Amino acid sequence: MSTATDRRLTRRLHALVHSTGRDYSAGSERPLGGYLAAMTGFGAYTAAWAAVVRLRGRPLPDRPAPADIVLTSVAAFRLSRLLSKASVTSPLRAPFTRYVGPQGPAELHEVAREEAGKETVGELMTCPFCTGVWMVSSLTAGRLLWPRATRTAMGALTALAGADALQLAYAALVDRTTGADDEGT
Repeated sequence: MSTATDRRLTRRLHALVHSTGRDYSAGSERPLGGYLAAMTGFGAYTAAWAAVVRLRGRPLPDRPAPADIVLTSVAAFRLSRLLSKASVTSPLRAPFTRYVGPQGPAELHEVAREEAGKETVGELMTCPFCTGVWMVSSLTAGRLLWPRATRTAMGALTALAGADALQLAYAALVDRTTGADDEGT
C-alpha cells in the first residue's frame, strides 16, 4: 500500500473508533482505549504463561479437581481484596488512584485518577472483581508451573480469608452481646 492509502485507512479507523466511543458512552467519558489495552495486556499475559506451560511440557488436567476450584476461588478472592482494597497495599495503587476514605475493616475506598493512562489502571487496581480475573489466571498458571509452591501460597491465602471471616464474626458477636461498637478488638 502507498503512504497516502495508509494515512486514509488510519484516519478512517481513527474516526470509526472515535464515533464508536462517542456513540457508546452516551455523553459520559469512558476510557474504551484503556479497556482495550487492558484486555490486550491480559490476553498477552495469559498467552505467555500458556506458552511457557506448553514449552515445559506440563500436562493439563482433564478437568480441575473440585478442591482446587475452591482453593483457587478463596485464594483469588483474598488476594484480589488484598491488592485492590487493603490499606497496606495503597502505595501500589497511589500513582493511579485518589484516596476517598476508609471502607470496611482495614480497607480503603479509592477512585481512579482521571488522567490519561491512569484511569483504566486505577479502575483495575481498585476493583476486586477486575483484579480477581488476573489473580485466577496467575494462580492457575502457578498451579500448572509450580504446583507445590502455588498450593502452599493458596493455602495461606485461604487461611487468611478464614481468619478474616473469624475476626468479623467475633467482632459482630461481641457487638451483639455487649451492644457496644468496639472497633478496637
